[in-house]
Amino acid sequence: MSIFGVNGSKFYIGTTLEPSNGADLAASDFTSQTWTEITPVESLGALGDTNEVASFNAIGLGRTLKRKGVANAGSMEVVMGSDYADAGQLALRTAAKAKGSYAFKVEFNDKPASGASPKNSTRMFTALVMSASEQLDDANGVLKLNSTLEINSNVVVTHASAT
Repeated sequence: MSIFGVNGSKFYIGTTLEPSNGADLAASDFTSQTWTEITPVESLGALGDTNEVASFNAIGLGRTLKRKGVANAGSMEVVMGSDYADAGQLALRTAAKAKGSYAFKVEFNDKPASGASPKNSTRMFTALVMSASEQLDDANGVLKLNSTLEINSNVVVTHASAT
């Protein structure tokens, strides 16, 4: 598959979903979710695992030995145009007041042009909604809603398909 633009992608919030003791989630873990689209989104930021370094200073070797440590899927900084009537933004604001993790899905606009039932690729994960703050810029600015999502699971990748 060739590269594709982010334009046309959609962002959704689901219901509470707690990862089980750090075990990786699968696409099937998200099948019972009822997704609510969050609009209008300006920027989704980044997501995906980065490993920490586990190190040990070996006296006899005079060298630091390094190993790959735990994975962290990071923080996703989402920027939206504030819309008090958007059901997705209302759900996000509610999730910001809650303690648990919520399911999220990014759906790209990349499905094949042909096939029996073309499907877009997705990224699904759980996250703690750490903030839902309003950004007030200058007189020509638009009121924005900024949210920090602390990703609390692996990111489940499904690829675009023709079926």
